[in-house]
Amino acid sequence: MKIPTDLANYLKGCKFLPKLNNELVHHRNSTYKERFASLQNLVLIMFEQDTVLIPKETSWFGYYPDGTFDTLLPAQETELYIEDWIGLKTLDEAGKVKFINVSGNHLQISLADMQKYIVPYLVDDEASARNVAIGTASSSWTPCVQGLYRRMVGLFEDRPLLLSVHRE
Repeated sequence: MKIPTDLANYLKGCKFLPKLNNELVHHRNSTYKERFASLQNLVLIMFEQDTVLIPKETSWFGYYPDGTFDTLLPAQETELYIEDWIGLKTLDEAGKVKFINVSGNHLQISLADMQKYIVPYLVDDEASARNVAIGTASSSWTPCVQGLYRRMVGLFEDRPLLLSVHRE
């Protein structure tokens, strides 16, 4: 877990996130940055009632400054962004980052929000995006998009597409 007042232990003990975010100063991976920056679009969704990501703004790459919990920084004020460790700044300045805010807990996205904020980026052109919105399938869709669409059409508008399971 990343604790802003104990970054040394985070960098030493966490094997995945520091590498993925290029936080290891002497081991930055230019391939990660190049590939991330080459995305056509990046849709970042923050869930208003998120109890999994703390703070919830981390879904938009926001976080606390090193050493303190006092202020929560938006992504654009973090070192990761300013120094462009993963290519987020490059994508954002190119207008390719979409910061979306929806109600619900972590990954509890409704069909309506999925169709509005995600599906349009799974198709290649505006005509295909309109077909998705009105429910007409296209034989030119990739199998991934076809499968997603088939799963979505059986859901109700206000029902979350993904459900979290909480065990006590």
